[in-house]
Amino acid sequence: MRRSSATHTARIYTQQLLFKLAFGDKADPPNYVGFQRGAVELHMQFQFEHEMETIRLRFLVEDPDALFSEYRQRGVECNPNNVHDTSWGTREFALYDFDRNALTFYRDLQVRGGRADAEQASHREEVTWRA
Repeated sequence: MRRSSATHTARIYTQQLLFKLAFGDKADPPNYVGFQRGAVELHMQFQFEHEMETIRLRFLVEDPDALFSEYRQRGVECNPNNVHDTSWGTREFALYDFDRNALTFYRDLQVRGGRADAEQASHREEVTWRA
């Protein structure tokens, strides 16, 4: 998280992506904050400009179509501008936050209902988000 964009980043995550601010340090602007939505908790920490690179996060969700619709109604720009099935077997959409970090929301098409069984889940590092 860039210090210059901390306030704007918090606004995007709380007002557009509907996370709640779970905690933050006392610095102004904050150096470390946590956002929460359902069972998902996302921590962001200040980094100096020379440390900054973008990241890509993938969130396993039950219904990417419903979440996409919710975000579109809130004016969130998604890229591409639709939910689509991929050649690798997921249904997904993505967006970029203010710092150009990529957030992809997906469900697995090969697993009934988008839920992975225990063996598949043990090979993943994604977080299940109940949207």
